[in-house]
Amino acid sequence: MTERRAILSGSAFEEQIGYARAVVDGDWVHVSGTTGFDYATMTISDDVVEQAEQCLRTIGAALAEAGCGFADVVRVRYLLPDREDFEPCWPVLRRCFGEVRPAATMLVCGLADPRMKIEIEVYARRPLT
Repeated sequence: MTERRAILSGSAFEEQIGYARAVVDGDWVHVSGTTGFDYATMTISDDVVEQAEQCLRTIGAALAEAGCGFADVVRVRYLLPDREDFEPCWPVLRRCFGEVRPAATMLVCGLADPRMKIEIEVYARRPLT
């Protein structure tokens, strides 16, 4: 039987909606769509680039708790309400994924809160030990 465990970030949304920031299932790590909220303070910047940086900090912490990192990401999805906001985020995204080159998709769609300008979801495979 494979290991399955939830990783929580402390977001109020996790409790209110009923989900985990990430789920480790054997070698795989599924990180939920992560927005630019600082979940410790439940605050969010108005700036999309700062939101992207916060998304990646939260995702990085979840990956680390799962026993892996950005180098292990195989799939990333970017969700943005405004397609014009994507390109300003590229340098931030490149810092985490430029060498890794995961499969990636960007979707334009509505997000749960109008303050949210980007949401990022990743799948990673933990390194063999």
